[in-house]
Amino acid sequence: MHYDVFFSICQTPVAGHCPDEATMFRNFIDQVKAADDLGYGVGWIAESHLSSQVQKRHAEPVIPHWEGEVGLNVDFLQLASHVFARTKRLELGSAIMNVLCNGGPVAAAERLAAFLTFHGLDPAERRRIHVGFAAGRFDFMNRAYGVGPRTPWEKAAWGPLKTLLFRQAGEIFVRLLRGDELAAADLEPLVLSRPLFRNDADWDKVRDLAGTSADTLVVPPFYTFDVLKIVPAHWRRDLLQLVAGSHDGPTQEHLNRFLPVQVFNLSITSPAVIEDTHRRLASAYHPSGGPWRRDYLPRTVFVFLNAQPGLSAAQRNAAAQAEASAALGAYWTALDGTIDPKKVNGAADNALIGDPAAVAAQIRERFHPDDRLMLWFDFFNHDNARVIENMAAFREQVVPLLETT
Repeated sequence: MHYDVFFSICQTPVAGHCPDEATMFRNFIDQVKAADDLGYGVGWIAESHLSSQVQKRHAEPVIPHWEGEVGLNVDFLQLASHVFARTKRLELGSAIMNVLCNGGPVAAAERLAAFLTFHGLDPAERRRIHVGFAAGRFDFMNRAYGVGPRTPWEKAAWGPLKTLLFRQAGEIFVRLLRGDELAAADLEPLVLSRPLFRNDADWDKVRDLAGTSADTLVVPPFYTFDVLKIVPAHWRRDLLQLVAGSHDGPTQEHLNRFLPVQVFNLSITSPAVIEDTHRRLASAYHPSGGPWRRDYLPRTVFVFLNAQPGLSAAQRNAAAQAEASAALGAYWTALDGTIDPKKVNGAADNALIGDPAAVAAQIRERFHPDDRLMLWFDFFNHDNARVIENMAAFREQVVPLLETT
């Protein structure tokens, strides 16, 4: 089993306390250095854009109940430079890089090529970046960059249309990183049809608004550009691993036509979807990446670990359960209305709660021995010392129990 850490850098009040921005980043640096010292594999860093607090004043707020900021890191690549300068072994991942906003897929590919050029100048460098990329969960970020529905029928179709748009943006991103010369005319058009919608009523509404009864609806292009190629062009591709933040099977398989693209797990993904992903990518994964492996789909998991001295096992488990109930309750309340309730009801039981023995038992019960766990220790927790203590307790007390059974 592989053990990674997820860093949210989420500036939201916890028990009435909300650190300032400088403290948030200092805590993050402390924690990422601890992850490096403790031997974790990849540090996955959340990336988001613009103030989630201010967007609550929008006519259509995306997360109206969120207090504070969902995340403070707006530039994974710039932050990665600081982290690599302060660590020795830890690899880094973006969780996630939005390739629709902030300049779109062309700009994202060029920024990444520039970063990897600098990162790979030292021939002894071996630390990779795992670039999780997606369309972004919160559309207020995309709207600020002019990415969103342009007509009433596109608004009615935005869920399926956004999936297709990400598939196309992902293709642009991946092909440019491959070194292709590419024009918008080389891309397949975006085409909506009934199978993309949940029911006939939704599809009929879109067709009515578009004034058509056809079986397919071609979407006007979002990207129009003449042939181009990004520079720098000659950078070390061995230092890059691409990871798609989408559980849409056709998108995963489409992107793997061009380069090896792994899959970034979502925190509420059901076990059935996860197993289906492994099954499909066993044959669809790009051959240059070798055989598909389970650790190519990291499993996001909340960690509420209590290894505090002076407490009995029962007291530790009770304290961990209380922490989990408070944090998860606040989280789902803050995201109310932003996630499909059906997905929440069918979500994986992905919180590890208890003392080291209880957490180890839960991992053995729920995960495959070859899985990669993306452990979220700072979830609604601003106690920097306690977060680091939990990271250490997991490596020093939980992992040995897993390795001896």
